[in-house]
Amino acid sequence: MAQLIGQPFDASLIPANEVSILEPVIGQRETFDVSAHRSDGLILIELEPAEAAGERPLAMLAMLEAASHRFERAIGLRELYREAAEVFREITGYDRVMIYRFLEDDAGVVVGEADADGVGSFMNHHFPAGDIPRQARELYVSNRIRVIPDVNYQPAPIRLQATPTQAVDLSDAALRSVSPIHLQYLRNMEVGASASVSIVQDGVLWGLIACHNRTTRRLSLPVRVACRTLASGLSRQIRAKDEAVLYRERIRLRASEDRACARLGPDRTLAQFFRDAGKDLRTMLDADGFAAIQGSDLFTHGRCPDEPTIRELSAYARRTIPHMPNATDRLSEKLPEADRYRTLVSGLLSVVMSSEVPTVLLWFRAEKLEVVNWAGNPHKDVASDPNAVLTPRSSFEDWTETVRGPSKPWSLAETESAERLVQRLGEERGTQRLRTLNEELALTIRENEALIGQKDFLLKEVNHRVQNSLQIVMTFLRMQAREASGSEAVAQLTEAQRRISAVALVHRRLYNGVSVEVVDLGQSIDELVDDLAASMAEEWREHIHLDLVPVLISADRAVPVGLIVTELVINASKYAYDGQAGPLAIALEQHIDRFRLIVADRGHGKGTVVKGTGFGSRMMDAVVDQIAGKLENHDNRPGLRTVVSAPVKMNWS
Repeated sequence: MAQLIGQPFDASLIPANEVSILEPVIGQRETFDVSAHRSDGLILIELEPAEAAGERPLAMLAMLEAASHRFERAIGLRELYREAAEVFREITGYDRVMIYRFLEDDAGVVVGEADADGVGSFMNHHFPAGDIPRQARELYVSNRIRVIPDVNYQPAPIRLQATPTQAVDLSDAALRSVSPIHLQYLRNMEVGASASVSIVQDGVLWGLIACHNRTTRRLSLPVRVACRTLASGLSRQIRAKDEAVLYRERIRLRASEDRACARLGPDRTLAQFFRDAGKDLRTMLDADGFAAIQGSDLFTHGRCPDEPTIRELSAYARRTIPHMPNATDRLSEKLPEADRYRTLVSGLLSVVMSSEVPTVLLWFRAEKLEVVNWAGNPHKDVASDPNAVLTPRSSFEDWTETVRGPSKPWSLAETESAERLVQRLGEERGTQRLRTLNEELALTIRENEALIGQKDFLLKEVNHRVQNSLQIVMTFLRMQAREASGSEAVAQLTEAQRRISAVALVHRRLYNGVSVEVVDLGQSIDELVDDLAASMAEEWREHIHLDLVPVLISADRAVPVGLIVTELVINASKYAYDGQAGPLAIALEQHIDRFRLIVADRGHGKGTVVKGTGFGSRMMDAVVDQIAGKLENHDNRPGLRTVVSAPVKMNWS
């Protein structure tokens, strides 16, 4: 390498503010990968041993494409984090790869992890903010990947063509030496080599892909470039899935607002509305209590403090701008006297309405005790002297802390919903003041209401008789099961009971809802799976993950879909994990005029062995045909991924 110093170099190849990958340099004994960047008028060139020639570039492109598909297919953020950790471990070969997310207080938490055998796990563990100082986080934004191939390396001097007039800034250099404090920190974790890849969103450091190896390990330049590219794709997928969660929450809140505002009839006052809709308003924002103060009148629902305290909080809320929601999950920090009733009100969301009589809406959330697992005591090594010499943390043993004070935070969608509700109430009241009804129109409305009442009565009567008939069939099946001999016959009769129970449940949900013609398929599946989980082993509840979008579908098509869900869940509980509980993801999507139902497990997969009697498969095919659908089974690597797609509306033409 020494012979290269002093050789002419074309500086125009290096653009400003970015790292350039140059052609490899072929030395006497080996080939070097070359990267360069500008720094304060200097050009810094970094050379490192290149990988052996071969098909590596094509293989890397194929790997990036496959990884992107895995990220896209992940259902929910938890699965995305797990997939990302596994992908980066496959690329880098490190013993431990963690997806590390920064929290609002600059502490971090491990949300995804992939480990080699014998490596301890830090999954769900928190790390204090001091482990990654603010200045280090700023460097992670400009230099997206940092690698330490050996924590016991000996720093080497920089080879200079000429003596510079100022200090050389190595912030963006890949081969720069790192802080001795960080090296000791890694040794304390029993780490021999590490790599950190930044996850950046809108110029802000969201988190890191933190890689640890028990022994020394280097990452070549092509692998580092691939990791940086893949981290950008992961950042986009995290944002997309975050936005999807926010979108679904907004849809749910819109539906809740509609249900609540439906109680605000043309002849009802705000006082009557608050009295009758208190439960809807409380549950709409997932609050423990709700209170509305209109002049001297007070309306409450749920767990609320006493009246003097509510009026004290109302006075606090009136300091804010009317119609603009004010939310906090740490009320005692803004209102110190609130500490005495934090078990009832630690979180407060308030909105002030402008009307003839001063009106304040208050939602309460109780203190939520949270048990936080730390990787080491976060308070033990904190120095009281701000000028003390910085030293690395020495212990990473599990340390549990119970956090008191905060409530569950209010989401952006919830504060938007509160603001929208107040606007709708104002608009509704204004509309009602201007509304005058013609007597003839009023008579017509009353006649229509009478007809609707008769229709509802008939529908409920039909539902009652259907439920009675299904109960009789269920009773006969239970009697037959007691009389049957042989475990196979009993099992078949039990499954028949489950299927009929599913039909009864879906039917009952439909006719107890607001509409009996169109239903929200996502909500119906949510309630159905909840009832199915209650009939299975208790461990299943924590393993079932739902990702359901609202899909409006006719009632007669919702019943067969409920049967399909029941059959797929039963099959997973019986065959995926040999009767044991395991991960089960259920998703519902809508693509233009079709819906897709996805049920995926991480178990044994379908394999070549036929399981069961085959009746369930025949029944499934018949039900899928009934809704003009299509059923596909895919290898979930591992496990089985079943996709059922069908039109949202049936075309009979």
